[in-house]
Amino acid sequence: MPKYRSALIVGTGPGLSASLARLFARNGLSVALAARETGKLAALAKETGASVHACNAADPDDVASLFQALDAAGRTPDVVVYNASNRVRGALVDLPPDEVKRAIEISAFGAFLVSQQAVKRMLPKGEGAVLLSGATAGVKGFALSATFAMGKFALRGLAQSMARELSPKGIHVAHFVIDGGIRSAVRPVPADKPDSLLDPDAIAETYWHVLNQHRSAWSWEVEVRPWVEKF
Repeated sequence: MPKYRSALIVGTGPGLSASLARLFARNGLSVALAARETGKLAALAKETGASVHACNAADPDDVASLFQALDAAGRTPDVVVYNASNRVRGALVDLPPDEVKRAIEISAFGAFLVSQQAVKRMLPKGEGAVLLSGATAGVKGFALSATFAMGKFALRGLAQSMARELSPKGIHVAHFVIDGGIRSAVRPVPADKPDSLLDPDAIAETYWHVLNQHRSAWSWEVEVRPWVEKF
């Protein structure tokens, strides 16, 4: 099992990404955080010792520059997590095409760009891990949510294809179906429904477990859902 040393989290926010950053740092990994807006990451960076990088994940030049900067700093990641996503809700006939295109680019095309740069660096070493954060929408599409479904279905297809191609080359690719709402400061768990929202720290522990699986029993996909969520 590889000894992972450095992690990159793309699409970092205050929820799952922050939990992952803390968990990685506690376990001795150097952490890099990337987001389009980096001002919100100062406290997390101070807490975890992470470097912070501005990056539009859907822009090929931005993504290439991000990895080049990490290379130059001696922090080339051997673990990459893609958490960026975007959605536009509404009736199909009312969806603005430009906004739909942008949302799909962030949810899926950005994952391709980040994965491509990461894998280019992992292949010569014969090891590494790419973890992609999916959603219920990548398994079943909901009414008024076609954009999110398109992006997350594409992400899941990317993950499955990558896993089939890259697992035999020593690179662990895993897709996580986050099936339910995630608890946050602005979305607390209702008092009458304990544990009805996913705890981001608990999700992060699942990522960590998958990351540390022995290669004789790698998972390419894992679902997490609160106990009240219907299948």
